[in-house]
Parts: sequence; structure tokens; C-alpha cells
Amino acid sequence: TPVPPPVPWRSGGFGGVDGLAAYLAAQEVDALVDATHPFAAQISRNAVLAAGLVGVPHLAVLRPAWVAGPGDAWAFVQDMPAAALALGRQARRVLLTVGQQELAPFALAPWHRYLIRSVDAPPVSLVPPDARVMAARGPFAWADEVRLLAAERIEVLVTKNSGGTATAAKLAAARALGVRVVMVQRPPAPHRTVPDAASALAWLHHGAAGGWDRGA
Repeated sequence: TPVPPPVPWRSGGFGGVDGLAAYLAAQEVDALVDATHPFAAQISRNAVLAAGLVGVPHLAVLRPAWVAGPGDAWAFVQDMPAAALALGRQARRVLLTVGQQELAPFALAPWHRYLIRSVDAPPVSLVPPDARVMAARGPFAWADEVRLLAAERIEVLVTKNSGGTATAAKLAAARALGVRVVMVQRPPAPHRTVPDAASALAWLHHGAAGGWDRGA
């Protein structure tokens, strides 16, 4: 249930690198700004390659990653299978905030009690046995996150290092309650990035004024 943005938009895939390149050419696109999720690795790779094929300047908006601070108990892992392994063999009460498409590895560790929170409910086939699903959309307040972790007696929080402020309160709540965090690291970033939309707009204005050539 995506929230429609206040600009012209389309929904759906492009058909891989060649399809995206054809779209850029057909629409006479002057610049491509990749503002997808930090974990949307496939479309980000496609964007770099497609922009290169048609000579369109390309930039990615990549918000800063979360960084552990004093009092945090974070374990860093590379992917979801590693996150499931990091939970260990002892049964834990686990809050999963990893989206709805990457739950399969946790089904291989069914001795844990999972609470899954995502914007949309995941397909039933991907939900681990006896897991509970909570459909919710951020931003989330710190006090609400503390209440949730305490009421559910959560012992481990599993999340992706998405960065940003909308869902960061869960990390502060975990710190306050001594909840362990299993943090999934980001995939490699595109080579040309800025940290926010304002920087991307500045890049576009710079280019419109002749600041970069096509293919930059």
C-alpha cells in the first residue's frame, strides 16, 4: 500500500537494465536520481548500468547508516541467513523488522518466538511457524517502541541498517531496555552518492546550469 508521492509517478518494473535504458531514452530523461531503499541492491545496480548505456548522468541518494553508540549491544551480520544464525540455538523472543520478502531463513530456526513488523503483511508462505505479524508504518515514537519491546518481552531485535529517523526509535528503545540487536549490513553502495534529497536537488541544479556533461 504505497503512499502516492506528490509528483508524477509510475509503478512497476522496467524489465532489467535494457528495459530501464529504453525507458530513459524514450522519455528523454536528462538525469537519473536513484532514491530507492538502501537495500534495493538490484534496481540500484540496474540504474548505474542503464544510465551508462544511454549517457544519462546518475546519482544515488543514500542516507547515512545507523552507528552503534554507548550502551548498544549490536551484532553485525552480512545477510539474513547470518542474522538467523546469530540468534543462536537457545529459544529467544525476537522482533523482526526486515521487511516482508526475506523471512525464509528464520523459518529454519523455528524454536524462536517471532513478532514480525512490516508495512504490509508478508505472504503466509514466508512466515515462520507460529510467528505473529504486526502491520505498521513508521515513524514510530520512542515511548511506543519501549512499550512494545517491554510488553512483548523482546530479547533480540533483528533489523536492516536502513538509516534515517522514521524507524530509529526502536534502536534507542532497545538500548534503554538492554535488548540485543542483530544488524544486517548494507550491500555495496553506488559509486556516486549524496546523503539526502537536498543534496540531490543541488546536484540537479548544478547540472541544469551546465555543471556536468551527459554521462557524468
